Amino acid sequence: MGSTPDSIAGKEEGIVEEEGVMYVRGYRHIAKVAHALANETRTRIIELLADGPKTLDELSEVLGQSKANISSQIRKLEEIGIVVPRYQPGDRGIRKTVELRARRIVLMLE
Repeated sequence: MGSTPDSIAGKEEGIVEEEGVMYVRGYRHIAKVAHALANETRTRIIELLADGPKTLDELSEVLGQSKANISSQIRKLEEIGIVVPRYQPGDRGIRKTVELRARRIVLMLE
């Protein structure tokens, strides 16, 4: 599986992403990640992003939910660092595209 990043290998708590793996140490951080993943819409978003970056419009259409709700769900995933937004010029202003930052999550209890 590879080695644990130095920044979280010790007793320091936190969330660190390295080479597509998100390392989560400490009960507070584990709870935060678990809470973000405990929502069906957010897990579906992650599943869809596994195929590549998507715009909010694309996610909204596929999931049959409002763009405002998708944006709210994306924000929660951004807070834990599992997705990253990209802003690009669109037909009418700026278009937000979202992509997965981590494809694996490792919860470290000690």
